Amino acid sequence: MWMYLGLLAALFLGLHNLCKKHAVQGNEVFPVLLGTVSSGFLFVGTFYMLSFIYPEYALAHGYHFQELSWQLHGFIFIKSIIMASSWVLAYQALKHLPITIVTPIRSAGPFFTFIGAIVIYKESPNPYQWIGFFLIIFSVLLYSKIGKKEGINFKSNKWIFAIIGATFLGASSGLYDKYLIQTLHLNPQTLQFWFCLYTILILLVILSITWFPYSKKRKAFKFRWSIVAVGVLLQAADYFYFKALQDPDALIMLLSAIKRSQIIIAVVIGGLVFKEQNKRQKLIPLAGIMLGVFLILYSN
Repeated sequence: MWMYLGLLAALFLGLHNLCKKHAVQGNEVFPVLLGTVSSGFLFVGTFYMLSFIYPEYALAHGYHFQELSWQLHGFIFIKSIIMASSWVLAYQALKHLPITIVTPIRSAGPFFTFIGAIVIYKESPNPYQWIGFFLIIFSVLLYSKIGKKEGINFKSNKWIFAIIGATFLGASSGLYDKYLIQTLHLNPQTLQFWFCLYTILILLVILSITWFPYSKKRKAFKFRWSIVAVGVLLQAADYFYFKALQDPDALIMLLSAIKRSQIIIAVVIGGLVFKEQNKRQKLIPLAGIMLGVFLILYSN
């Protein structure tokens, strides 16, 4: 069951990435990020308010919110710092790079998760899973050659390093999620609500320095429907992902790989919507990534 929940998370993540590319085009990154997180917070916050008004109904239908100690709030705040840093880097990179380059690099995230799952959680991969992960990494390297045709030098382009850093931080957050869900026993909606709130506070601090004081930047900001869509779609994806992690049999290394199936939406549909170059050539390493994911999913 947890694998199917992972696939649902991947579906919403793929749609989320398309809307995110639309939201940041020609726009200030930090206010867009604040808008998306705030939209997601309002979405989850609606259920939070309903749980107070109708507590018995919320408990019966699985969206009750837990009362947390200060220590648990601290653990969630750490996740907010990790993901806020990852998003800032990822949004900046997405603004300056084609989605068909950014998304495949993000697909290397399972490799970092894979290593962490072995070292921290003692998850045991088999030979086919090893092959699958190295196939994903090799396919991402093929994207670097295609990227050069679009004027993107992977060795000197700072946005490439930004998306790699975002990928590493995102993978670290994924490993941390397993600890929050399975060890600290946080339920998905409680984690989502407080995580969004703390991330908003962090972004407000950043914006108070980099955006709010500058009227020219404020006037340049363009609100788009996709900003709201990004927030809602991300919360939907996170909910199914966290629900999958609640299963004690769920393996974080496999869940991380399943989520990479979002790449189909980003590369195929995104390439058509945003009119990006070399779409056919990108299908070759895309096939390599999907084959790697297939080996991981079906090798157990």
